[in-house]
Amino acid sequence: MPDPLSLTPRQRDDLRTIAAMIVPASDEYKMPGADDPAIQADMLGTLGRDAKLVAAALDHLARLAGQPFAELDAAKRDAVAREFRSSGGAAAATLVRVVLQCYYRDDRVLRSLGLELRAPFPMGYVLEDGDWSLLDPVKARVGTLRRGA
Repeated sequence: MPDPLSLTPRQRDDLRTIAAMIVPASDEYKMPGADDPAIQADMLGTLGRDAKLVAAALDHLARLAGQPFAELDAAKRDAVAREFRSSGGAAAATLVRVVLQCYYRDDRVLRSLGLELRAPFPMGYVLEDGDWSLLDPVKARVGTLRRGA
């Protein structure tokens, strides 16, 4: 498994730049963007199995830009980001997921959403009862992925 800290300095700069485009800071709500140093540190520290795809996405972004993405002006960044969104495939989707998951587990963001600063388990969250019959078609499927179920 690649070391998440093995991203090159260019890749880290490009990650910070694209993260700020995905979730920009808000002065109005006094919220950090996804380029915030604490959120970036979380991203780099928890890439784990996603490191390879994130690095591939950042390399694709730089190829589209013809130079480090972070060095482009705002208008060129927007154009490259649009192209990246349509041509980035699974690597781009992974990069966006990593940015969003790290952003939405930041204490400041959770607090602003009115959520408790805790893991969802073991206490869990209470869900209202719904219509359990909606699961009947799933239960009735033949050939489940779980053998012996």
